[in-house]
Amino acid sequence: MNRKENLALLTDLYELTMAASYFDHEMFEPATFSLFIRNYPPSRRYFISAGLADVLSYLQDLKFTPEDLEYLEETELFKPEFLSYLDEFRFRGDVYAIPEGRLFFVNEPVLEVNASLIEAQIVETIIINIVNFQSMIATKASRCIHAAWPRKLVDFSLRRTHGADAGLKVARASFIGGFVGTSNVLAGKIYGIPIFGTMAHSFITSFEDELDAFRAFAYTFPEDTVLLVDTYDTLSGTRIAAEVGKEMALDGMELKGVRLDSGDIARLSKDVRGILRKEGFTETTIFASGGFDEYKIKRVLDQGGDIDSFGVGTKMGVSADAPYFDMAYKMVQYAGRPVLKLSPGKMTLASDKQVFRFTTTKGKLEKDVIGLRDDILEEGEPLLKKVMGNGEIIEEFPSLSQIQTSFLDEFSLLDKKYKAIDKEGKEYPVSLSPRLKSLQDQVVRKLESGESNELEEG
Repeated sequence: MNRKENLALLTDLYELTMAASYFDHEMFEPATFSLFIRNYPPSRRYFISAGLADVLSYLQDLKFTPEDLEYLEETELFKPEFLSYLDEFRFRGDVYAIPEGRLFFVNEPVLEVNASLIEAQIVETIIINIVNFQSMIATKASRCIHAAWPRKLVDFSLRRTHGADAGLKVARASFIGGFVGTSNVLAGKIYGIPIFGTMAHSFITSFEDELDAFRAFAYTFPEDTVLLVDTYDTLSGTRIAAEVGKEMALDGMELKGVRLDSGDIARLSKDVRGILRKEGFTETTIFASGGFDEYKIKRVLDQGGDIDSFGVGTKMGVSADAPYFDMAYKMVQYAGRPVLKLSPGKMTLASDKQVFRFTTTKGKLEKDVIGLRDDILEEGEPLLKKVMGNGEIIEEFPSLSQIQTSFLDEFSLLDKKYKAIDKEGKEYPVSLSPRLKSLQDQVVRKLESGESNELEEG
């Protein structure tokens, strides 16, 4: 998390009640939990890893304060011995994860935790919360980038995100997904993300007329003058903006851009471009906002919209068409024994794992193979990296710019049929390694037959 907050109690109660029972029964053996997404939401065919930095910071700082323990005691749910255990509790496990900014696909573990059972169990809720949200937003943002490419996008979502912290994380995740910046000033300060903004309609209406409003803004921000032209009449507003632009030119300044926020954006943008060119403003950009996501961006551009960049807000900030991922954190190994669920539609993959990525001779992404962690698959790139050992972060986090670059580089290698905005996209090939498939079949057979799940070596 971006601030040093105590989040030990930011969890579901059953994480603590299970931990208390594990404690009573002295179940302290090592466990492995996998974090993965079961299914693709409509129109999605890939995901972006995001949120890992926050997960690792949380795990490294995790502890129960005296106030936490006092509250848990007041619930009368927990024995004094267990509360004493929590008083000394620290996360001392290992974490393997796909680095932020990398692509991953259905059923692939984006993160695995190896720790004592109680440690690995207690952290479930917050890990899902962090990675699910940031990966969801980064993925949504990348779809907007794909629809708009090569135009630039800015995060405008803060006022309608689901809370202040969500607004910060949306700015971060959308930057990973390819946005050039955000309107969120605090996110700019915390994460070093470029900040952008123009004006609201209230600025225009606070003056007697548009001309005075435009002149006032140009006076205050002569090197960054972007004028909102649709408060009354978009085409008239554009002509007035051009008039102010000519006045600026006399002082050696230039009109940087105009912003459209309503109406038939495709048609208006073409008309606005015509006015700007006629008045000599060939370098002035057209910035569009107002209910945009990948679907509206694609529609406007397909209709011939002449837009240089977009402000993308609400629908991206809440991932409106897919507001959650079916992300799960499931135990896959305990005390050296591979385990899985057999629930219909929710079967899990046993044991600790690795994901291997294969590319074509031309460098394009070809397929992924999910294997056991100690598998060696020649020519496949192992994606899960050890990022935490004994509760300590192993390496410095890459900068957000480095993460974004990593994403954009890899995204360029993903075939467009997997990026499709509509429902006609194809699913990227993901299979199991021979060893993992053999182990999976063996565990399933034993569970279905009612035998003890003790497996032979080999």
